[in-house]
Amino acid sequence: MEVIKMNKEDFDKENVFGLGNPNDAYAEYFTGNSYLNPITKTDNGVSFANVTFEPGCRNNWHIHHAKSSGGQVLICTAGYGYYQEEGKDVQKLSPGDIVVIPANVKHWHGARPDSCLSQA
Repeated sequence: MEVIKMNKEDFDKENVFGLGNPNDAYAEYFTGNSYLNPITKTDNGVSFANVTFEPGCRNNWHIHHAKSSGGQVLICTAGYGYYQEEGKDVQKLSPGDIVVIPANVKHWHGARPDSCLSQA
């Protein structure tokens, strides 16, 4: 896989939603350190948060289950990373990339080895 080096200072300038706090509540689902910055919180169950992955950090294979609609939308907001659905090739993520993940699709996402990644 291609390696892109991005230093922390450049990443921090690009990371418009900010780092947030250590993602300790969900640490068991990540290989490495991640940070969570809630952006919105509503009473109707819709939320929006920015997750930052340190270089090389990714989440475990997982599925967003739903009986109707659901799934996940990833918006790469800063840095560089990867996304992969089970049985498919790895996709590179760069700022501005959007991945629509249907409900019940097994996948993972995270930072490249030499760059942080932030996604909303």
